[in-house]
Amino acid sequence: MTNDQVEARLARVMERIGAAAERAGRRAEDVEILPVTKGHSPRAIEVVRELGVGRIGENRVPEAEAKRSALGPTPGVAWHLIGRLQRNKARRALRVFDVIESVDSVRLANTLSRIAEEEQRGPVDILVQVNTSGEAAKAGLEPEGALDAVGEICALPGLRVGGLMTLAPFTGDEAMLRTVFRGVAGLLARCRAEISGFQGRVLSMGMSNDFEIAVEEGSTRLRLGTVLLGER
Repeated sequence: MTNDQVEARLARVMERIGAAAERAGRRAEDVEILPVTKGHSPRAIEVVRELGVGRIGENRVPEAEAKRSALGPTPGVAWHLIGRLQRNKARRALRVFDVIESVDSVRLANTLSRIAEEEQRGPVDILVQVNTSGEAAKAGLEPEGALDAVGEICALPGLRVGGLMTLAPFTGDEAMLRTVFRGVAGLLARCRAEISGFQGRVLSMGMSNDFEIAVEEGSTRLRLGTVLLGER
């Protein structure tokens, strides 16, 4: 992987985001890219930083710990956890990551809140993961109870809820993808309207195979791995 290769891919991705945003009557600058560096060497994070992208996504706590140890300080780069977090790794996760995007239960949120209070750190930036696809294998709050759960999480000390995240099915069925993405966008709108003090604006949805559809349906953060960094 070279800077030139990733820079060329990034330029093409930005063109595609711009076209999708235009189709939806949106501004391309309202959509940010989260490069997914899981499975890549620490060099991928250096390349991302050198290209001026100020965030990366990792799936597993141990892998991120190893990369942070190898790289040392990474000023200007926010580390996002996008994979499922087990509660017994929550304390380790808070020492490695700046943002936890995969808070998939009130129980996990309570654990993170407690640890944040114990360690007297500033508010932990999180996203609440919802499962609007109905897939049993996917983590996340079920849509029926999600509004109340987000309200509970927002009331916890030590956490700052920036918005919602979802994982869409890996499918070429455009209608299904749009249904999933619209469900999350609609839930975010309800949270903003019905939960006192909730200001979350982030919709983290869309990956390499479906990001243009996600942009058209309101995504503000795209988690992009292969299309940006190449095969693992």
